[in-house]
Amino acid sequence: MKYLIVVDMQVDFITGSLGSHMAEAIVPGVVEKVKNFDGRIIFTRDTHFDDYMSTQEGKKLPVVHCVKDTDGWQICSELAPYAETVVDKVTFGSVELPEIIKSYGETVEEIELCGLCTDICVISNAMILKAAFPEVKITVDGSCCAGVTEESHNTALEAMKMVQIEVITA
Repeated sequence: MKYLIVVDMQVDFITGSLGSHMAEAIVPGVVEKVKNFDGRIIFTRDTHFDDYMSTQEGKKLPVVHCVKDTDGWQICSELAPYAETVVDKVTFGSVELPEIIKSYGETVEEIELCGLCTDICVISNAMILKAAFPEVKITVDGSCCAGVTEESHNTALEAMKMVQIEVITA
């Protein structure tokens, strides 16, 4: 089975408190990828709570975002109809994600990732999945990812290549 992991395509990361034009620009490509994917699709959702500003992340990134049950926490409207399986995660990478994939009891042929942000949550989840599935082809579609900056996006893609994660950019 092939898996597509759609990372944190949430309102706050696209048009909300941490949104950017780079994030907005990838939405149509991610929609096309999801619509045409032949396999299982799992969405991740960055999830914080009312105490966000008192957390370690909140102290280092003092911008309230993705608070559970707010509009900004939601998967963007263009992708929401496809988000049947959603994994809420309270940090950058989901340590539960490999166990969820394993729970299907299928041979994992390939795992592809896309989404936001390349340099934070995409790379974190890609590294966790590579560690959990060292012999499975892990791919990141760089054209369907956006980073905090173009430079940090490219740096993350290069870092993933170094640990044998395939990166495609077109």
